[in-house]
Amino acid sequence: MVAENDKLKRINRSTIQPRSHYLISPFASPFYPLLNSAQSVEIMAPKQDVFHLHPFGWENDPEQETFALSTLDYLSAMSYNNYALFFRMDDTMKPRAVEIMKEGLARTISQARHLCCTIEKDGTGTGYSFVKKKDSTVRLFVQWLDAPEDADKYPSIDDIEKANFSAVSLGDLKLWSVEPMTYGEKPEAKPSANPIVSAFKMNFVRGGMVFNMHHHHYSNDAMGWVGYTRQLAENCFAAFNNSIFPTWDPKNQDLSLLIKKEPLEDQKVDGPPAPERHPGHVQGVALLFHLPKSKAAELKKLASPTDGTWISTYDAFTAFIWRSITRVRAPVFNPNPASKIFFCEGVDMRRRFHSPAVPPRIRGNVMFAALSITAPVEQPTVAELISEWPLSRVAQYVRQMTESVTQDGVNKTLEMVATIRDKTSLNIRIDSLPPMSVLFTDHRDAYMASTDFGFAKPITHRHLTDRITEGVIIVYPPRSLDPESDEGPEFSFFYEKRLAQTLIEDPEFGKYFEYRGVDAEDASAEASN
Repeated sequence: MVAENDKLKRINRSTIQPRSHYLISPFASPFYPLLNSAQSVEIMAPKQDVFHLHPFGWENDPEQETFALSTLDYLSAMSYNNYALFFRMDDTMKPRAVEIMKEGLARTISQARHLCCTIEKDGTGTGYSFVKKKDSTVRLFVQWLDAPEDADKYPSIDDIEKANFSAVSLGDLKLWSVEPMTYGEKPEAKPSANPIVSAFKMNFVRGGMVFNMHHHHYSNDAMGWVGYTRQLAENCFAAFNNSIFPTWDPKNQDLSLLIKKEPLEDQKVDGPPAPERHPGHVQGVALLFHLPKSKAAELKKLASPTDGTWISTYDAFTAFIWRSITRVRAPVFNPNPASKIFFCEGVDMRRRFHSPAVPPRIRGNVMFAALSITAPVEQPTVAELISEWPLSRVAQYVRQMTESVTQDGVNKTLEMVATIRDKTSLNIRIDSLPPMSVLFTDHRDAYMASTDFGFAKPITHRHLTDRITEGVIIVYPPRSLDPESDEGPEFSFFYEKRLAQTLIEDPEFGKYFEYRGVDAEDASAEASN
């Protein structure tokens, strides 16, 4: 145990080093001297404009519109999400891109109307709705960080790409974001604070743009963001090319399938207290890994059952990751070998609802969580997960977990949720659970590199954050779908900082996963022992 403690102290003192050239700086941006120096350095604020965009045709809108939160929306995290798109772009295109984005956004918020809202209590006094007034607007910020004389202050698109589009390559995320609409469990995101639903920020850098898109999690899950972002791209493309604007299926706004009738107030029951961060967690860091396409194929072959039972590539890499991080964490956290570790994965229901089917761009949170504590599937113990079960059986467990989420099961859960007086306390907060718990969120269908905004196509996207919710693992799509490319999915592990080097240097894990550097650091956490 003494040797193990010595090892932890060494890891905590050291920087987390990559195996390759991918990372510019392990923890802080070299373009942000204020982050790395105790000196007081005066930096003039960059040029920034803000546009308050009305929805297209707003003059003819009613005085007020409301869009009810669905019963399922309350189960999502009570936070903001912000997803950033990275573009390569010539300087001459930038002014036009601003005008195109203004028109594209005006069209989009006139279609996905819940984006131009605040969250407010509805007529019952207990639930919440998205509320749009006739004069409501959405803010678009435009910031210029591309002046040649500022080359030592702000990264270029080349610098950001060399750092694999990590949040740490940008420095202080407040510069790139619309405050306080950044990721994290914070008071400003509580529905009782009447939060604004969305805002957008175009950050022009040398050679390109970082487009930061903010929305309250109650308004959209990841695929809901994908739906309105593709609509935005099509609107921008039409504005750029002076072509016909795309239509918007009215069914995209209809969440009646997910809104359950509530009993009278005196028949409702109190739910559990709102979840709080578990005291066992230590300071976290987000680590970025890449699984090459050829290695993913090897991993799937390794994890495939010998009886011919089908598993997906997702099942294979999820089983391998879960086994690997449990194995390398176990000597530190010392779980009982007979105990079971909380496992959760988000399941997109857009493709699973059948009575009726829903459109792929439907708004809101149309996903459900497969939870190991409630699913009717035999879960491995710690000992079975680490070594006693073959990897193929762990992969089959992941497949069974995914398939256990059905429309009927979602309906039954939502009928129960409807009876709870304060539904905002029901969200799954993974860091409220003990260390070693995991939550997988799959963004592979959020492939944006082929989405044409007219002025440019995105290179990739990132969930920019400076708050680490330990246990979350984000699965990003490959940056390229070229058959000749070996680019595969990327992964951001929200992981214990002091244990990171152990995972990075683990030879078994490294057979398949390439370390691409530190993705994000927790600006709100104090260093822990």
